[in-house]
Amino acid sequence: MSICAGRVVVTARLLGYILLMSLRNQVEDLLPNWERWYPSLFDAASDLGLIKPEVCDLGTLLLSTRHSKIRQRATDVHRKKWGGQAKQSPVTGRRRKRHR
Repeated sequence: MSICAGRVVVTARLLGYILLMSLRNQVEDLLPNWERWYPSLFDAASDLGLIKPEVCDLGTLLLSTRHSKIRQRATDVHRKKWGGQAKQSPVTGRRRKRHR
């Protein structure tokens, strides 16, 4: 790392090291004894700008929705590889057998 005209230049080697550092290490490097001021590591990391929250649609957080999408993708891949057709919707009610 070198400082040039008030700017910090990070080498590729140092960048690789920074990316491999744990969140705790990054917080402790920037703010030693962070536990005195913050109740959790995530609060400290957020205030230091190391992590940034993203607003997302609540529907994307539902596990049932995520799992159904994953299940559907797996079914599509299986069908593509091995053939077959999509399942027909089940018929409601039972048909009576005719007696001759």
